[in-house]
Amino acid sequence: MQTTTATDGSGNAVFWRAAPFVFLLFWSGGYSFAKLGLAHIEPLTMLTVRYGLAALALMPFLLRPRLRWPVTARHWGALALTGFLIQCVYFGLAYLAMKRGMNAGTTAIIMALQPILVAALAPLVTGKRGGRYLWAGLALGLLGVLLVIVSGKSLGPSPWIAVALAFAALLGITLATLFEKWHGLRTDPAVGGVVQYAVGFAVLLPAAWATESMIIDWHPDLVIALAYLVIANSIISIGLYIALLQRGDATRISALLYLVPPLAMLLAWAILGEAVTRLALVGFALAAAGVYIVNRQTTGG
Repeated sequence: MQTTTATDGSGNAVFWRAAPFVFLLFWSGGYSFAKLGLAHIEPLTMLTVRYGLAALALMPFLLRPRLRWPVTARHWGALALTGFLIQCVYFGLAYLAMKRGMNAGTTAIIMALQPILVAALAPLVTGKRGGRYLWAGLALGLLGVLLVIVSGKSLGPSPWIAVALAFAALLGITLATLFEKWHGLRTDPAVGGVVQYAVGFAVLLPAAWATESMIIDWHPDLVIALAYLVIANSIISIGLYIALLQRGDATRISALLYLVPPLAMLLAWAILGEAVTRLALVGFALAAAGVYIVNRQTTGG
């Protein structure tokens, strides 16, 4: 019996060590697959279809025996609010910002401010303030992201409405991160996912209906893109992000997002054949160094 317990504990430890890397890989790949699919569908329509499929894909997992359901209205409300902030505010407004003329590089720079915002606001939730090395790591990571974006020559002017939408999206993911850390409620991933995607579907369906044609070209590229976005992004990546937030330090988990633009660029090179410059590789190294420093500071290493 003791051997089994030790094995289970070791297995859990391996899983949680691997979880941040799996999250980063699958989350970063979403940019390339979204770009692949958006040639055949409009943004909010794509999100609506994605959320509907993700909720349906998770339904069978709700039939598991001894499934732990939320038992209080506060818990159900927390699930719904997190779903709204991530699926509707973050994804919805970021897609709308790009639809209104903001390019990917400018969007990525704005979203890269999230770890800094979380570190600045986290003391309001945890009561703990970060030291100078933590802030140095965050600054180094942000510098790495900026180098990656500049290397791709994807910066440019954006309409003010697009900028406002992007900053609202940034606020959404930041508030969701802090809220998850604040309420401290643990949720079964299948239950949390179904609630999140049901909320996203319910909010974005009428928005897509009112603002888009909702015409879908069921091209093979779109089918492949949706399969990836539903399984790898919506189910695995977001499930891991929430689980990691519930288990660890919000600033440390948010700092992982610094590695998303560099990884996304490398995956775009592998999937779409887009070029990767030496400056981008330098930026990747700086972002990784920043994340390492943040992790060392928040884990006491």
